[in-house]
Amino acid sequence: MYNYTEFDTAYVASRNAQFRKQVERRISGALTEDEFRPLRLMNGLYLQLHAYMLRVAIPYGTLRSDQMRQLAMIADRWDKGYGHFTTRQNIQYNWPKLSDVPDILDALGEVQMHAIQTSGNTIRNVTADHFAGAAADEIEDPRPTAELVRQWSTDHPEFQFLPRKFKIGVSGAAHDRAVTKSHDIGLRIVRGGNGVTGYEVLVGGGLGRTPMVGQVIRPFLKKEDLLPYLEAIVSTYNTMGRRDNKYKARIKITVFENGMEKFRDAVDARFEEIKRDWTGVNAELLAHIEQSFLPPAFRNAPEDGYEIARKADPVFRAWTDTNLTEHRQPGYAIVTVSLKAHGATPGDATSAQMRLLADLADKFGHGELRISHEQNVVLPHVHKSDLWALHGSLKTEGLATANFGLVSDIIACPGMDYCALATARSIPVAQEIATHFQKLGLEEDIGELKIKISGCINACGHHHVGHIGILGLDRAGVENYQITLGGDHTENMVVGERAGPGFAYDEIVPAIERLLRAYLDVREDVSETFIDAYRRLGPAPFKAALYPDEAARDAA
Repeated sequence: MYNYTEFDTAYVASRNAQFRKQVERRISGALTEDEFRPLRLMNGLYLQLHAYMLRVAIPYGTLRSDQMRQLAMIADRWDKGYGHFTTRQNIQYNWPKLSDVPDILDALGEVQMHAIQTSGNTIRNVTADHFAGAAADEIEDPRPTAELVRQWSTDHPEFQFLPRKFKIGVSGAAHDRAVTKSHDIGLRIVRGGNGVTGYEVLVGGGLGRTPMVGQVIRPFLKKEDLLPYLEAIVSTYNTMGRRDNKYKARIKITVFENGMEKFRDAVDARFEEIKRDWTGVNAELLAHIEQSFLPPAFRNAPEDGYEIARKADPVFRAWTDTNLTEHRQPGYAIVTVSLKAHGATPGDATSAQMRLLADLADKFGHGELRISHEQNVVLPHVHKSDLWALHGSLKTEGLATANFGLVSDIIACPGMDYCALATARSIPVAQEIATHFQKLGLEEDIGELKIKISGCINACGHHHVGHIGILGLDRAGVENYQITLGGDHTENMVVGERAGPGFAYDEIVPAIERLLRAYLDVREDVSETFIDAYRRLGPAPFKAALYPDEAARDAA
């Protein structure tokens, strides 16, 4: 993992000291809230419904064990004993006092962390595949690329006041787990005809009010051209992007209104200008970055105990069936630790859970953890002989739920419980769906399913690309939940189709039950997933289940 240089350490300390003085001026009244707002946003500090919220960057979702322990300490000392992991692979603290924020930032700096550019109209935290460096289908670890982009974009003098926020995601595998097509810029590592790796570059993706799938602007970009080409894209957007209407200011609208051909031509022209003066990335810096992401020292050890434990313990076997992913190294597994125990708040982790995860990472996982955009924690490198002991330890803090990728593994934004922008609750809906299907005993039978919930049109819960998406809205002061069907967040990204009229709060869980019982009735066999059945049959049988009265009228 990347470790700070002396420059990095000094830079973060300088920014923290600067913000400390700004906080002091706000508390003293020398700055009004309107004057303070752009300053706090540059340091990841929001003012939410009930309190300030601090968003801490976890670049490309990678954490060391000591960093996770520090996050737990911060939760205990300055918050309410927990943190919330987000769909941007960050962590949010929902209850810090303004006077404590400078101390929190200094504590983050002690373990090479910060909150810079986690908000504002700038390039946000760079995200990546949470299985990076471990996945069996990986072409190349995307994290060195993500770190290079992070360093280039941090405090970039031209890109601190873009028309709107800007997000970059990187994937290095055949299967896209980084949702690159929903990003302003998506980078997919691919092999060229000569076997050399480069980038497929996508532009103009995004969810929110106007969901759009990213388009390929460059099918193959040489690695040495990455930064000047990114500079050309963002510079072009900075010039062409709209500033008259914030709802039309994202790059996806810029590409849509101008057309891909015109936008590409402008980027190519800017790229040629930049390349003439580009001095390139310092070779020593690039080597330092790449050396930071070498594989750990994998060990060879017998796996016999793993299969014995699976046969002896059905609870352990169920967990291994759902929460393990194939590792590129024989004898190892990728472990997804679910933060979605039935009835829990998706993405929340207590300080005790964070400390346990840090300890288990040290004991079984080479000291490394990942945060996924699906709001779970990943131990990317665990030998199979250690899985039995790991599972037993996870159970002590409620972290051994065997539901990765199932009904209760729901992505949900904080919704109206915390967010000042939300128009409906998300968390209670997710909790009720999870507990409801647990009581029905249908979760395993339903199988693989991606339910995603957003509490407003900003779509922080990625509802547009859920197999089942739920969008909470305000209808004349009453919560109303729309359902979308058929979304897909992978390399085959599709925006889901709205099923029909929305449902009241007390109607949404029964509606989801009717929908999934209809799926169980129409699937060809147990191997056909919900999304496969939807693609085969189309929306008709599922809409009929959601709106039985309407279907009955049509039949009559």
